[in-house]
Amino acid sequence: MKTAPETGRPDRQARAVRLGPRSVVALLLVSAIGVAAFGWPLLAGPSSQVSAHAQDAPWLFAGLLVLLVGVVAAAVSEGGVGPKAVAMLGVLAATGAALRPIGAGTAGIEPMFFLMVLSGRVLGPGFGFVLGSVTMFASALLTGGVGPWMPFQMLSMGWFTMGAGLLPGPDRLRGRAEVLMLAAYGFLAAFAYGTVMNLAGWPFLDSLSSSVAFQAGAPLHENLVRFLAYCLATSLGWDLGRAALTVVLTVTVGPALLRALRRATRRAAFEAPVTFEGTEP
Repeated sequence: MKTAPETGRPDRQARAVRLGPRSVVALLLVSAIGVAAFGWPLLAGPSSQVSAHAQDAPWLFAGLLVLLVGVVAAAVSEGGVGPKAVAMLGVLAATGAALRPIGAGTAGIEPMFFLMVLSGRVLGPGFGFVLGSVTMFASALLTGGVGPWMPFQMLSMGWFTMGAGLLPGPDRLRGRAEVLMLAAYGFLAAFAYGTVMNLAGWPFLDSLSSSVAFQAGAPLHENLVRFLAYCLATSLGWDLGRAALTVVLTVTVGPALLRALRRATRRAAFEAPVTFEGTEP
């Protein structure tokens, strides 16, 4: 097992934000409501009142933002976010928010995704979820992209970044094998992010003008075919560009950035207790 140069102890995976019981419960609640928020067009039955109020859905589910803040508050109340973690969170979120506008509107070139993958891998799923959500919130403020879709973006990016922290072998798998695993995850997760975000906007297309739009009350298989056709027709190229760029940056820049992040977390010693030594009079 590798050891940290500064201490000689095993180089254990750092956790800037550990998920305590309340944090886990809040995260599960947000995720459950998030699944309903994204998937209601496919899950609601033909006679469901949800379909009857389709135009109200984005505003109702925008309440997820409150629950997302609750996840962060739960982590803070459990002592999961110390001053060092807050500082790291601020730096990475600001960097991610600044990277997102680069290439905006050009074939899905969004370099922030590779940073989220590497940060989640090094700092763990708890930090990853908070980082992904905060980064997307900061990016929305920076680019003027605040709207009912913002909570969906925050939740999706939180899942995206948290997933990297849940990948296997954080204490043993290093080197080229780890980079390739992260590149593969980034490729698949970039497509998954685009797909779930399509679900957030797809139900509100005008069904009279498009054969791929959501049809309220239609059977599941029919709407599923429409949704897949919608993804292929509108976002496949964008998602492919995002996924390809994530892979390229992970393979080329990833090893150096992983070393830098791990060095920073070792020196920050997030899990070390903070003590104050008194001074002699």
